[in-house]
Amino acid sequence: MSVDPATRAGYAEHPPRMGFFTDTSVCIGCKACEVACKEWNMVPEDGIALSGMSYDNTVGLGASTWRHVAFIEQIERPGDPVVTDSEEKPVQFDGSRWLMASNVCKHCTHSACLDVCPTGALMRTEFGTVVVQSDVCNGCGYCIPACPFGVIDRREGDGRAWKCTLCYDRLGVGLEPACAKACPTQSIQFGPVDELRERAQQRVGQLQEAGVAGAQLYLEDPEDGIGGGGAFFLLLDQPEVYGLPPDPVVTTRDLPRMWRHVGIAAAALVAGGLASCLGGHRRSGS
Repeated sequence: MSVDPATRAGYAEHPPRMGFFTDTSVCIGCKACEVACKEWNMVPEDGIALSGMSYDNTVGLGASTWRHVAFIEQIERPGDPVVTDSEEKPVQFDGSRWLMASNVCKHCTHSACLDVCPTGALMRTEFGTVVVQSDVCNGCGYCIPACPFGVIDRREGDGRAWKCTLCYDRLGVGLEPACAKACPTQSIQFGPVDELRERAQQRVGQLQEAGVAGAQLYLEDPEDGIGGGGAFFLLLDQPEVYGLPPDPVVTTRDLPRMWRHVGIAAAALVAGGLASCLGGHRRSGS
């Protein structure tokens, strides 16, 4: 059953949950989303120099990279097996392709970063998104290992945690996030999450019917390990190819069970200590 994160966070009346659907099949790797994100949110520069990893100069998400365009080169090499349609007729292409995908915070339904934040700096908004209140963050860093996607990080020289806010300030005045506004191919689509899920299902069906067998949706399922993402993706290969965990689970899932075990163990120790004291008291009094 789908969970409404804003209602669970205490918002009695709120807008529909808003999010991103990123269709990587039409991403051209232009990086307009990266630039728009930095310009609107005043995110510091962190990747002008070439990294040596294809055309990827920002490498991954972090405190100063809230949108990251990945370039995955799948290039056929000499000696690779020839892929054919049949035993007689080889395919008309060489098997090489580039996969490009704009990655971002997933704004999880079940957010471990929220669970572990001791100051309340991480908060759930009325749109169902997750934002960091930089003026409340104390830089403890608990949220960093809690995120199963490696999204959030502390900024060097600042010490506080930063990540995508899904342009919370723009949403509040009826504007779409800067990255979606700047995307020239509509690879990044913004809107109510329920509507985006329907659109994504239709799109993946179209691609599969067209023969793109690897087309699949990632994090759109409310029954997955994070309760579904507020940002989800259409991929053309397995998640691992894009550097994404294949079956992510909210890292705080087992905390209640663990604390129950701790409580039981503590109660047993207290009971044992009391029994020992009482037993010693009886022996001394006899």
